[in-house]
Amino acid sequence: MHESSIARQLLSAALDRAAAEGATRVVSVRGWVAEAEALSPESLSLHFAAHARGTPAEGARLDLQLHRVEARCLSCAGTYAPDHHVLLCPRCGGDQATLLGRLGLGLDAMEVE
Repeated sequence: MHESSIARQLLSAALDRAAAEGATRVVSVRGWVAEAEALSPESLSLHFAAHARGTPAEGARLDLQLHRVEARCLSCAGTYAPDHHVLLCPRCGGDQATLLGRLGLGLDAMEVE
């Protein structure tokens, strides 16, 4: 149920932003989620819709883009796409790496009325 908790946080952020703008309805929310977070955009959308029932965001469309996050091996300096939270370097087998790019998830834009 990790996605459910995160969807609730996204909804709360969207409702707060809509209220601050004086909007009465949230039409759509656009954002991103890092591949390294091992979250399903589809599952987040379903949970978002469920939590939005009875709120100004009921029926709002959640559009999340999946962002690829690469890793740099601390042993050989090779760059690769990690398999979710597994950071084993495919080149040297090293298990220490630094993730590059945006992690987590975020809201980019909203359409409100």
